[in-house]
Amino acid sequence: MHGLHARLPKTFDLEERLERYADVIEKNPESLRGHWAEACAPVGAAPFSRVCIDLGCGKGLFTCAMAKAHPDALFVAIDTEPICVVYAAGHIDETGLTNAVVVPGTGMKLDAYFAPAEVDAIYINFPTPFPRKRQAHLRVTNSERLMQYRNVLVKGGIVRLKTDSQPLYDFSLEQVEAAGYRFLWQTRDVQEAFSDDIPSEYERRLGAQGAKVLGFCITPGEAPEHFLPTEHDSLVDYLPEDLESLSYLPHGMESTIQNMINRKHKKGHRHWRNVPQEP
Repeated sequence: MHGLHARLPKTFDLEERLERYADVIEKNPESLRGHWAEACAPVGAAPFSRVCIDLGCGKGLFTCAMAKAHPDALFVAIDTEPICVVYAAGHIDETGLTNAVVVPGTGMKLDAYFAPAEVDAIYINFPTPFPRKRQAHLRVTNSERLMQYRNVLVKGGIVRLKTDSQPLYDFSLEQVEAAGYRFLWQTRDVQEAFSDDIPSEYERRLGAQGAKVLGFCITPGEAPEHFLPTEHDSLVDYLPEDLESLSYLPHGMESTIQNMINRKHKKGHRHWRNVPQEP
């Protein structure tokens, strides 16, 4: 879900690629609301048995791998970034998959794109953490968003999160409880617990950099009788007190944590200079 930072080829033409891969890009997802399984099935084929969402699909490699592994299911890859949309669409088109489609859109509008009880699974891989308090409403695992996902999930449907961010993970655990979901599993080391899982591109890349992948899989339990959104804090509040004990800085929070460490050092240095020295 993080933005793509790789340098684009000089010949990269966004509009040309949007046109080239138009057959696998759904620009009007609202028009398919309630009909995704049959509308996206190949001509003459039966409707797909499941509809799954890859929310914040990035380059679409996870979408393609999942679609290949589960040909009976439709995978809808959603991303707000046009560059991500064309990369994902290109991978789907060039792989020849007929059970995957890309939507240029936002997770905030899932209940406008999908009808009640239409979605079987929502996969969220390495979402942008939005560490500042004023950005908290953008986190895809805040309690309001989890309540929104309830609107489109089938009974027994799932939301699965993977992240390298311990602060976002711990924040999300609280949000799950507030939104009335049940944990099917949760772990602070997905790679050890599920070694055969299909990884996303960020899981491969950050894992190679030493990241521990944290994750959970949840399903809606009894809906809260009187839902009240939890107060959203800065993710800094979820960091350990001893920042220098961190062996890995979560993606999207590196500069924040490093600045905090630097400020602590400067404060300590000033304190030392003001302490009277022994004669």
